[in-house]
Amino acid sequence: MEQLLLHLRNLGFTEMESKIMVELATKGQASGYEVAKQLGVSRSNVYAALQRLTQQGYVRCGEGEPARYSVLDPEELATMISGRVQASLAYMESEMPRGGPVSPSFYNVEGDRNVTGALIRQLNLAAQEIVVDVWREEASLLRSELEQAELRGVKLLWAFDGGNAASAPYPVWPPLDGKPQRSGGRKFSFVIDRSWCMLGMRYEDGTAQAVVTEHPVLVELLLNHFTQEMVLFELEEDMGPELQKRYGERYGRIYSKYVLHDQDEAGEEQAE
Repeated sequence: MEQLLLHLRNLGFTEMESKIMVELATKGQASGYEVAKQLGVSRSNVYAALQRLTQQGYVRCGEGEPARYSVLDPEELATMISGRVQASLAYMESEMPRGGPVSPSFYNVEGDRNVTGALIRQLNLAAQEIVVDVWREEASLLRSELEQAELRGVKLLWAFDGGNAASAPYPVWPPLDGKPQRSGGRKFSFVIDRSWCMLGMRYEDGTAQAVVTEHPVLVELLLNHFTQEMVLFELEEDMGPELQKRYGERYGRIYSKYVLHDQDEAGEEQAE
């Protein structure tokens, strides 16, 4: 019941109107007095809401004294609401003023539902290219939208991390203050049509955080990171044994020389 009321409110009905419509649908028909008594609210509020609903065509008012009201069948109600929503959306899209240029900004998105919703909306708008760098778990959540994008002719470029047990390909930069970082998260990034990007983290408890922007600097950084990842992957696939033979343990230290440099310096100071 609460979910139904929530969705009715999302469609633009007030809480009172939503409750009245559900009550009428349950009873078949009822007088304003009966509805007010059942809901435990004032008759004046119920009659005011019934008048609005009747004028809008969602509720019918029968002849007689007292007047008895009934709500449209669910199919008829859905058709009417859908038609009006589509008409309003079309009018808004054509008539909404388009102002001057807006400087690119960054904004945060909190919560798995909000992150996923923002991402799905943008994936559905993709026209040419989607660059994806995700773990397989996150990719599976967006499988339908990504498949639909491919069917529209959108080019998909993928970079996958395997699973939770997979080790990081490069050493992780440790925090300078020594405080432990929140663990159990999986990073993801999306670049859509080389103009919109999302960079975020999804945690094992289902929570998520992300930064969204159209700023060209971050878009370029993510694209460059994707390119470097794929080039290194190809090189290691083709030359893995040769790299190991030529560099040995030093190959791994090439990364740690930069990532763990502060720890090395601290160790040298202690040695002195």
